[in-house]
Amino acid sequence: MTGLDQREASTAPIGRANPAAKLLVASIISVALILTVDPVTAGVALALELAALPWCGLPLRKLFRTSWIILLGAIPAGIFTLLFGVDSGSTLLGLGPVTITEGSLESAVAITLRILAIGLPGVVLLATTDPTDLADALSQNLRLPHRFVLSALAALRLVGLLAQEWQTLSMARRARGLEQGVRAFGGQVFALLVIAIRRGTVLATTMEARGFGVDAPRTWARRAHFGRGDWLVVLGGVGVAAVATTAGVLAGTWNLLLT
Repeated sequence: MTGLDQREASTAPIGRANPAAKLLVASIISVALILTVDPVTAGVALALELAALPWCGLPLRKLFRTSWIILLGAIPAGIFTLLFGVDSGSTLLGLGPVTITEGSLESAVAITLRILAIGLPGVVLLATTDPTDLADALSQNLRLPHRFVLSALAALRLVGLLAQEWQTLSMARRARGLEQGVRAFGGQVFALLVIAIRRGTVLATTMEARGFGVDAPRTWARRAHFGRGDWLVVLGGVGVAAVATTAGVLAGTWNLLLT
């Protein structure tokens, strides 16, 4: 996050909430949406999440910049379901062996909205939370093992470095006048994979040498406080899940996938 984004997030009620509270909200909403695939439940959840964005301190430019990976997963999944999903109801369009029916269209909309609704809380969590604050909350509030917490912190720190490495590789290819295209993209991905493995190996060795793998009790420099405001954020997540599920049940579209 830039300095401006951090200031905006720190002044917003949800943005300044304890990272553990935001993680619980994302988990609660995800569980509610995983239990069913229907457009009403997912659509209501997504609408409520979008309505809560002003209280997250996440500017629209930051949202669009960080949520592209969700769109990358949601749109192809919806198109694939639309073209090759189970046919039911009347036929809307026939393209040779591929048919689009009312059932496949409804499933495609449900899948797309479901992925967006599950992914958006995660985007808010990562975009409005400092990795160190998240590690403090995971260890002190959720009582997770320090090995897992420190590994997750190191991984989050590496994500930013790998993004910078990707930009460096792209500029280097352009400066050398190398071709662009699918083959070039594959080569660049392979180069980034090699860099990631090397960085991960060096980082793991360094962390082990500094005693991060020891089972002895570990102290933390900063206190992660979980207060009343954080509980209100969690209750807000429960409310989103409950309202979305109730809307799906009342509309008759909610169906339990476990049965």
